[in-house]
Amino acid sequence: MHLTDDQKPMEELADDIPKINQPKRHKAKIVVWADLTVDAVDRLNESLNADHIKQVLADIFMLDNYKDNIKIGIIMDLYYYTLQYARQMTFTPEKTSAFFSIVKKVFEVCIETPFGNLDHTFEYFKDLIHCHSINRPPYSIELFTPDEVRKITEYTINTFFRHFKMYKYAFTPLVRLDLTINYIGMPPSPPPSEGEIDPDSQVLEDDVKVPETPGGDESPQDDKEKEEEDEERLAAKEELKVIVKNFLLTESKKIEGTVETQVKTVVDALNTKIDVLTDVPKGKEEKGKKGK
Repeated sequence: MHLTDDQKPMEELADDIPKINQPKRHKAKIVVWADLTVDAVDRLNESLNADHIKQVLADIFMLDNYKDNIKIGIIMDLYYYTLQYARQMTFTPEKTSAFFSIVKKVFEVCIETPFGNLDHTFEYFKDLIHCHSINRPPYSIELFTPDEVRKITEYTINTFFRHFKMYKYAFTPLVRLDLTINYIGMPPSPPPSEGEIDPDSQVLEDDVKVPETPGGDESPQDDKEKEEEDEERLAAKEELKVIVKNFLLTESKKIEGTVETQVKTVVDALNTKIDVLTDVPKGKEEKGKKGK
């Protein structure tokens, strides 16, 4: 006997619903050598060839199908360009490993839930940066300089967080809510049978009148009128395309300006916090000089 969803117990229905992770806070910790060991960094630095670097990354993180699988290809691009930026900054192996793990763990937090968790992800990123820029063992180490912290923050905001929704769309399932309401004391509405006619559809059918086409051959004058109508229709379509294109360009420029403003605001706020953490008060400097 096959039971429908309406006849199944509530416990079985609850088991059928996939469990979706909710956004949550993550505790940052030191991640030097967490994902890239000393040997792995040495292997990556053996050659500047992109194919060699991607092959080493594929061997380390089991991304062998990155050329055919779109999702794996996105991950490979994220890892590859992270290493390229570390090489551009001439990071030491320790800094390269830490920077790579920071980006990797931030990406994992981004895709752990289909719900919006941009704030949690960005807070986790800031905590990871603090863990590697302030000398407070065993909770944090002073690995990156203030200038490197500023540049890493700007790079991550302009690359990863700018495409945050793209990563979320590509790697998280689509959540759709199907809502059913049952009123207590009222029987459920039976589905309409095949013989019955929906009054709403009947009204629509009565309102719509199909024009009758006259029989017989069409005259040359009718053909000419049809051609003129087709030309007018094509001209109207082209004009509509131009209007839509101009509207989309205007809106995209507005969105781009808004995003750049938000990114600049976040970067300025981070730079202010970094300056506060790294600046030494003048009073302490004068006392140190007098003591000497």
